Amino acid sequence: MSNAASRNPHTLSETQLRQFARDGFLVMRELADARQLEHLAAVSTAALATPLAPLEYEADVNYPGAPQSRTDTGGDTPRRLLHAYSRDPVYREWATAPAITATVCVLLGSERIALSQNHHNCVMTKHPGYSSATHWHQDIRYWSFDKPDLISVWLALGSETTVNGCLRIIAGSHRLEIDRGRLDAELFLRTDLADNRELIDTARNVELAAGDTLFFHSRVFHYAGQNLSEQTKLSLVFTYHAFANQPIPGTRSAHFADIDLGPGGLV
Repeated sequence: MSNAASRNPHTLSETQLRQFARDGFLVMRELADARQLEHLAAVSTAALATPLAPLEYEADVNYPGAPQSRTDTGGDTPRRLLHAYSRDPVYREWATAPAITATVCVLLGSERIALSQNHHNCVMTKHPGYSSATHWHQDIRYWSFDKPDLISVWLALGSETTVNGCLRIIAGSHRLEIDRGRLDAELFLRTDLADNRELIDTARNVELAAGDTLFFHSRVFHYAGQNLSEQTKLSLVFTYHAFANQPIPGTRSAHFADIDLGPGGLV
């Protein structure tokens, strides 16, 4: 049984709760054990080798460093293995592990939560040579819910460093109200503005070891650089929300039914 499935899921300290409220993110070390990591990595690597659809390719996003089209050199580089929850039981086991779901319940202050099948729900990949950089953004810019309060859970399947494109986070930015003029047409922070550059200068690198898990708020600004190493980086990411915080009908957030995880986040 994995660490995530066996440890007491209700052991967040007051310090951890204050940290998440202050910073908008929390790292829990070694939440997944070596056996589970090996299984997750093997399933993910096999799906990439085929490759097994549905996939998002680097060329699809047009971010800095990505090939311009799928016909260009490197255009067949995957960026995300989509629909992870329905891909394999090992992903579902992780996504519904009590240490994950009960922690999310505590951080959201909700007794009942749901997993979104529309957002994240994927294996994020960064390949050497053709991986893109994602500029400063809030995930909630893509999402439509009654309230902008969701939590994503990011599991590192291998080490994540500044060299291979670990996340950078602006601590406390989930509590800021950013004027629309400080964002560009795609809702990234504009780096040509002094106020934004000053904010970005406070960012922290979130380096993770294999098995470490990052919980972060949907309003926190974050960035991910290119993978400058020689190894592919893999991360498993799921997003959760309070069951009472429903997606807005007719939006992409409501396209697929959410997974009701029941009271206490226990399926």
